[in-house]
Amino acid sequence: MPEDKKTNDPAEEQELTETPEEESVREENNTDTEEEVSIESLQEELEETRSQMLRVAADADNFKKRMERDKQKMLKYAGENILRDVLTSVDNLDRALEQGGITEGDPMEKLEALLAGVDLTKKGLDSMLERFDVTPLESIGKPFNPDEMDALTMEASDEVDENHVLREFARGYMFKDRVLRHAQVVVSSGPA
Repeated sequence: MPEDKKTNDPAEEQELTETPEEESVREENNTDTEEEVSIESLQEELEETRSQMLRVAADADNFKKRMERDKQKMLKYAGENILRDVLTSVDNLDRALEQGGITEGDPMEKLEALLAGVDLTKKGLDSMLERFDVTPLESIGKPFNPDEMDALTMEASDEVDENHVLREFARGYMFKDRVLRHAQVVVSSGPA
């Protein structure tokens, strides 16, 4: 007679005695539990990813604001170097005026000192303009160019060809490749 194997484990005994319907219900419960665990882990991952995205978005927003502040600051103080150079010219003009204002001494010497101070200031301004890529436009004797010159009037001239610049009232200047200020000129209308 075959012996029935008996185990001391009640779970094993229960498995042996489960009907197919009970077994199907137990498997569904296990699957539900696994799905709940995976849903919970996916929700945790989603929250972590959402949190990371919010931090990245906040960092990007802070970076954008910082760049905007830096840009505004640069624009606000963009002329600082030019103004520093202009102050040197102002100092030179002050010294020239100081020399011209001295009451004692030879008037010719005072005039020469004043002119020397003004000349020094002019040279300083010219070198400053050159450092910032500002160059004067040459116009006297050249054909009139409305892109670089403004004609104030026309005069008859035997020495200068018609539609050429006779003289300048104000010099024109270029900044890099752009006209900064048009020259104000008198244009020849040809022989009288």
